Amino acid sequence: MFKSLCLAALTACASAFSPAAMPARAGSVALNAEMSKSLPFLVKPEKLDGSMAGDYGFDPMGLSEIQTDLKYARWAELKHGRAAMLAIVGMLVQEAGIHFPGEQFTETDPFAAIAKVGPAGNLQVLLTIGVIELANFNKHYGDGEPGDLGFDLGMTKGMTPEQLKYRQEQEITHCRLAMIAIVGATVQTLIFHEPLLG
Repeated sequence: MFKSLCLAALTACASAFSPAAMPARAGSVALNAEMSKSLPFLVKPEKLDGSMAGDYGFDPMGLSEIQTDLKYARWAELKHGRAAMLAIVGMLVQEAGIHFPGEQFTETDPFAAIAKVGPAGNLQVLLTIGVIELANFNKHYGDGEPGDLGFDLGMTKGMTPEQLKYRQEQEITHCRLAMIAIVGATVQTLIFHEPLLG
């Protein structure tokens, strides 16, 4: 009885490693399909056609396939990237000793600074963010260019479309780098509780 039970258990374990029959996929990839520029071993996603700045066909998780409007996703990427750029520069400037006058603004640990500033300072920050969000809420769903808030201080005036696309690619690249940097800075601060550049 015990030998039969062991044999059945071993057979069940071995069957887990046997190849399973794969059903034929309706959307199988043709041999001449266009490959992604960023990941040449993956097929280029259909919606990532290179029309947006910084689009190199990088979508290994297939998020562009479930996203109905890529402009909304680009708005979100730019918004989070711009906030990350401000955050990482703010962390470095604060650690360098440059801050608003007053004892409550001297804390260099960003997590301890939230408590040290107090509820009035935090409320001002949240209200400012809320006003900016409400002022730009409808722009996310329109036909305009993602990230265009309407004020560029005349910096893009007179640029050719090629120059403008180059600037947009620079911005999205820096946004992506800043998002990675702020995650790294946050993890370092939480684990070691030491200054970034110390």
